[in-house]
Order: sequence, then C-alpha cells, then structure tokens
Amino acid sequence: MIRRSTRQDDFEKRRQHIKDLTDEQLKERFWELAEKTVNPLVDLAYKNTSPAIERSVVLRMGFSSIEAKDIVEKTIKHGLISKGAGHVIYRLSQLNKITIRNAGLSLINNQGWDKVKKSFEVSK
Repeated sequence: MIRRSTRQDDFEKRRQHIKDLTDEQLKERFWELAEKTVNPLVDLAYKNTSPAIERSVVLRMGFSSIEAKDIVEKTIKHGLISKGAGHVIYRLSQLNKITIRNAGLSLINNQGWDKVKKSFEVSK
C-alpha cells in the first residue's frame, strides 16, 4: 500500500505579495512575468542560428540542396554566419544590382565575398 503524505497548504503565505491586486493588475503582472520568461528565448533565437536553419533559408530562396550547402559552408568560412546566409545573398544582390539567384551563384564561385564582408564591416 502506498502511503501518501498530506500536502502542506501554503497558498495564503505564497499569495501575500499579490493578494491586494485587482484583476487588471494581476493580468498585467501575468503578462509581465510571461514576457520575462520568453524574452531570453526570443533573444537566443534572434542572435543564434545553425547551419541547418541557414540551409533551410537558402533552399527557400530557390537554391538546390547542394548549392545551399555550399553557400552556407562558405558563409561560415567567411565569418558571416551570424548575419545569415540568406541575408548575405540578398546583400550581394543589392550591392551588385543582380538577381538573388545570380548573387548566390557568384558566392558559390567565390565571387563577391570581400564586397559583402566590407558592407557588413566584417574583416575576417
């Protein structure tokens, strides 16, 4: 037979700091705490990426999986992964006034990297 202990009810003690709040203030407090909880996750997602995510972005830009893999590897090699491979392609297309496709193919052929790095103010 499983013996169960009685839970100590400390609800009244734990709610002391919020007991005088109105429903509106409780709702505001809830969303404030929810934001505090989620903000680090949003920040992490905003500032970090992975090769898999970058390949996925490049694939959706119309490149083949082989092309996407090459672009992402070269983006990493040139120290631009934090900018995003898709952003690198887009930036080169804007700088050279060419299509996204041609910009990506240029990067695959090792053309335009210095120009993109300079535009991002990256020296590596």
